[in-house]
Amino acid sequence: MTDLPDHIETPEQLDELLSRPDEASVEFLRLLDGDISVIGAGGKVGPTICRFLRRVIEAAGVKKRVFAVDLQPMPALEAIGVETLACDLLDAQAVRRLPRTEHVVFMAGRKFGSVGAEHLTWGVNVIAAYHAAAHFTGSRIAVFSTGCVYPLAHVFSGGSVESDPPAPVGEYAMSCLGRERIFERAAETSGARVVLLRLNYAAELRYGVLYDIACRVWNGEPVDVTTGFANVVWQGDVARYVLHSLRLAARPAEVLNVTGPETFSVRQVAHRFGERMGRAPVFSGEENGRGYLSNAARCHALFGYPSVPLERMIEWTADWVRHGGPGLGKPTHFETQDGKY
Repeated sequence: MTDLPDHIETPEQLDELLSRPDEASVEFLRLLDGDISVIGAGGKVGPTICRFLRRVIEAAGVKKRVFAVDLQPMPALEAIGVETLACDLLDAQAVRRLPRTEHVVFMAGRKFGSVGAEHLTWGVNVIAAYHAAAHFTGSRIAVFSTGCVYPLAHVFSGGSVESDPPAPVGEYAMSCLGRERIFERAAETSGARVVLLRLNYAAELRYGVLYDIACRVWNGEPVDVTTGFANVVWQGDVARYVLHSLRLAARPAEVLNVTGPETFSVRQVAHRFGERMGRAPVFSGEENGRGYLSNAARCHALFGYPSVPLERMIEWTADWVRHGGPGLGKPTHFETQDGKY
């Protein structure tokens, strides 16, 4: 984007920017036949993707339906022309009643609260995936996964690449690899074509690693730098990458890392927030040089660099937190290295 604002003041302005269509996406969507389902659309990223798809369709001047599937109806999405469907993805019969669309974005998953309820995390991350894979047998499917399926990477490594073997730590990450395996099997045994999107981390002003760091600096709380390095990508760019990734869906399944180009120092970013907010950051822990770091060079080569650079995200987030902008109340726990969420 060439017209980025200096400040974002309201949730409405933020949602508009996150879902703003771009010319390349409009042109690509004109080439897609059929409708699109977003499964698990009620989470942190799903509404942005649904709004983006709806706006791209309108800009392209084509007739396509967007279905948003989650446990509960979503009136805010209904209001902009997205068709919302309530469905328990753990109920195989309910999943079989969903419309079979040519394109699917599968986002259903569970992370936080896994400790003590590991069975539920495995159920949501694997059984729900199995039901969806069994239903959408002829579709192109972009499956959300996580960079947590990789081992912790040292900052000097440049981050994990798609050909690196998974080595998940903890039951959440293991169950996410299980979800990948379910869809890989579907790509091998049915007519589905699949791309696995290993994302870390989506960022907007109400949620994400940058928001977590900014809140701690503003509130005078220690910033844990044990996981001292991270990647983030603007959530609006995630929506764009998801749409374009459908062209990669294949048999056998493809893998694509999705994140920003920078690996940043948590300590350094905390100091940037402190400068912007007039607060001196407080730290705990010591950097061990490792984190869930991914190399998304392939994604950027295929679909372009993110439209919002890291420094602009830092500026926006600092001002948002300083002026009392709302949050989603969902910390990322990016500092976690033992896999317990």
